[in-house]
Amino acid sequence: MADVILMPAIGLMAFYAAAALLPAIVLLRYIYRHDHIEKEPPALLLRLLLGGVLSAFAAILLETAGMWILPAFAEEGSDLYYVFLAFLVVAVSEEGAKLFFLKKYSWHQPAFNYMFDGIVYAVFVSLAAFENVKYVFDFGLSVAFSRAFLAVPAHMAFAVFMGIFYGRARCHARRGNGAAAKSNLAAGFISAVLLHGFYDACLMVSTNLSMVVFVGFVIFMYFFVSRVVKTAAAEDHPM
Repeated sequence: MADVILMPAIGLMAFYAAAALLPAIVLLRYIYRHDHIEKEPPALLLRLLLGGVLSAFAAILLETAGMWILPAFAEEGSDLYYVFLAFLVVAVSEEGAKLFFLKKYSWHQPAFNYMFDGIVYAVFVSLAAFENVKYVFDFGLSVAFSRAFLAVPAHMAFAVFMGIFYGRARCHARRGNGAAAKSNLAAGFISAVLLHGFYDACLMVSTNLSMVVFVGFVIFMYFFVSRVVKTAAAEDHPM
């Protein structure tokens, strides 16, 4: 009797997991296929996925601390509160944690020898899908559908911008230009934070105007990022 009850439950959990993981798998494959010149070692990519999972846990801790402090600077529930929450708490925590584990697992890798590698590595850390699995199991398949077309591609877009500057930073570091390496790392982090923060702020403020801006921003960002990926892949070259 217990087996009869257990089997449908396991099947449902597997279906939810597949719904949560599939969008990330599709986008990871999309980026991986654009790495035309030299494919990255599978073991390194798996470590980056692990780094993405660890970054999600780190971000939860940072966001919890940020949300505890934030009411001292803005009235809870106000538009200013949501803007601060989106940019200074959520975006800074998540993108900062991703950059930390991205650099930890890939910066000194011998395989990190082409410019496009920075994009590959950043996207693999960003799309570890832990957050998506959590949302789908918490809120169901309706969330899986919306996140498949909005949140998951958005996180890839943020990672692409971080990855462009991350590749440039590693190139400068290889050439002994530490100042340029640091400035590009900062640029990658800031660009990801600004995009992530703007995306979340539009949703959190949730007025008619903010939702119109959100839709326009998402459409523009996806088309623009698609062109950036294709251009970066076509122009890829050794460091």
